Amino acid sequence: MKNHVWRPLIVVFAIVAVILAFRAWYVPEDFGSHDRGFTFGFHRLSNEQEWKDFPSKYQSADYCANCHEERAEESANGKHATIGCQSCHGPALEHPDNPEKMPIDRSRDLCIRCHSELVMPSSARNDIPGIDPAEHNVDMECADCHNSHAPNLMEMEM
Repeated sequence: MKNHVWRPLIVVFAIVAVILAFRAWYVPEDFGSHDRGFTFGFHRLSNEQEWKDFPSKYQSADYCANCHEERAEESANGKHATIGCQSCHGPALEHPDNPEKMPIDRSRDLCIRCHSELVMPSSARNDIPGIDPAEHNVDMECADCHNSHAPNLMEMEM
């Protein structure tokens, strides 16, 4: 082959060699799929304990139900049964110790995230009753009229 063919090939081989050398230097020895195969993807074995020790920011609904049985039962039987407690109350990291009482977001914006009418419905989200936020009780918070834990018990139209 002529030089005009070999020179670009040598450059490509050099670039590949540099990338492989950098990868060998940069990627830890224990990174890979290991004996578990590709089911769990690539990870670093020495990092597993770090993740186990990392505190969970969000807890399960069962965590909330341990102390708030009545509210959990009320919510489980209501229209918001599929929505986790922390979607409205925020993350339960270190609760009940700090804070003792979870903040309650009663803002209109929180409810409108799900209950604003969709202009172009295209998913199951369209099944959620929607309002026109520009017209429906504009100067009021939703919680003034609606019980978010048991909205099916309310007599009011949305």
